[in-house]
Amino acid sequence: MILFFLTSGLFLGWSLGANDASNVFGSAVGSKMVSFRNAAIIASIAVIFGAVIQGEGATQTLGKLGAVNALGGSFTLALAAAVTIYVMTKLALPVSTTQAIVGAIIGWNIFTGNRTDSGTLSKIVITWVTGPILGAGFAILLFILINKIKKASKVHLIRFESYIRAGLIIVGAFGAYSLGANNIANVMGVFVPAFNLQPLDLGLFFLSSSQQLFLLGGLAIAVGIITYSKKVMETIGGNIVELSSEGAMVVVLAASLVLFIFSSSWLSSICARIGLPPIPMVPVSSSQVIVGCVIGIGLYKGARNINFKLLGGIALGWLATPVMSGLLAFFSLFFVKNIFNIEVGNKIAEGTLPADNIAVAAGDPAVSGIIRVLLAGIIAAGFLAALLFWLFERKKRRDLRLSEQKFWKYLK
Repeated sequence: MILFFLTSGLFLGWSLGANDASNVFGSAVGSKMVSFRNAAIIASIAVIFGAVIQGEGATQTLGKLGAVNALGGSFTLALAAAVTIYVMTKLALPVSTTQAIVGAIIGWNIFTGNRTDSGTLSKIVITWVTGPILGAGFAILLFILINKIKKASKVHLIRFESYIRAGLIIVGAFGAYSLGANNIANVMGVFVPAFNLQPLDLGLFFLSSSQQLFLLGGLAIAVGIITYSKKVMETIGGNIVELSSEGAMVVVLAASLVLFIFSSSWLSSICARIGLPPIPMVPVSSSQVIVGCVIGIGLYKGARNINFKLLGGIALGWLATPVMSGLLAFFSLFFVKNIFNIEVGNKIAEGTLPADNIAVAAGDPAVSGIIRVLLAGIIAAGFLAALLFWLFERKKRRDLRLSEQKFWKYLK
């Protein structure tokens, strides 16, 4: 039964991979500097590591917004958010999974009569504004810096392009890692309070109950990236504004920095230690940050380069996403509770902690056993895929070298 409830979270993860996660490499693919295949492989691996290693911080923030205290409620909210994202993805609009899940949680709060924490909501909404602005600022500063380095170094154009290509891969992997760390909260955050899986000790490393959920969510995101993200990548990378190769790298790096800042608990601790306000651990909209970065480059080059018509459609999607998700969640909760008689949550009593009112799913050895087998299979498949890729690339280089030798031989 637990695995059935998780299906909506996995669907939401797939939707995030198809829409939000693809934006990390969108500018690189749109500028033709990195192939979609290579971008998808790198992003998939990095996003899983980010989710498992560093996914706790932003998850706690969503828990404060609304502590969903029943598995049926978690399932319904994730499904409502996933359907919303899927519809927007079909329209090729790079919307926010953060907005979708926040709208769904507010819908659950209204349905169950719980109060929405205005402080937490304000903190999240502020990032919907500051994220793109911060991304645009970073993009402009980095773009100026890259151009100055390019002029000062006097490096050959061909060599410079090779450096940019390598840079796109490195910062893209960093961005995908940060995205997994930050946005896994959107995928599995509503399930964490209602789950208590048995800890998984695999010898080399240890996975807690929440990390097991993050692993499954990360895998779902990876599948979404590989299977359905190309269309949105092209929308972000090439249609809002034409990007040069260095502009593409700047956009990826600027967005990666924004995502990393809002998902790094140790960076927040350092700020608090030196007397600065701690950085809020909030799930940030990668789509909004990327669009902000691209607009920053466009404004620096001149506003005439920006496709404002497409931008207006994207903004409309941002406004519609939380409303659509909240309404869909509210009516779905009514349907699930009254038609299928499944508990979707209840009002948290005044003066008690949310944890005291949550119907936690007991640790299930079968589920943890399935995850253990799944993880072993992933490691084996990953090793085999890496070996095959290395052999394929080695054969391709050898064939290219032989072709060059034949060419020069016949030329003589």
